[in-house]
Amino acid sequence: MWLGIAGLMLLIAAVSWQVFGRYVLNNTPTWAESLSLLLVLYVTMFGVAVGVRDSGHIGLESLLVLAPDWLRTKMEFLIHALILLFGAAMAYGCASLAESVWDYRLPTLGVSEGWKYVPAILAGSLIVLFSIEHLIALAQGREVQPN
Repeated sequence: MWLGIAGLMLLIAAVSWQVFGRYVLNNTPTWAESLSLLLVLYVTMFGVAVGVRDSGHIGLESLLVLAPDWLRTKMEFLIHALILLFGAAMAYGCASLAESVWDYRLPTLGVSEGWKYVPAILAGSLIVLFSIEHLIALAQGREVQPN
């Protein structure tokens, strides 16, 4: 959560500098837009991971409320297992993409194009860990408390 907040603050600073440069200095900094786009990826991906941790993702809980307890528990296991698989696939797929473009550079920032995929790799890995936490909590008959 704190990394997402820090990224959001950097994003606001980069966009503010871009607007200041465009309208006050009449000289738009070219790096500010690229940095802003990169920071949006980081903020979004960390937010997604926190959403999984706090069970804030989209779910069909209204249908699960109607199900008997034995079915509800099995469905919750299935849901968290599927989220775990999604996180693993996202981390693996984005790692492959990052590796394939690592030699290319973002011209306005001078950094590797692979950095665009790093937040999804991190978020996918966190989703896997948070899903494991939820599965363990379900097996113990308790719920993960949101932060």
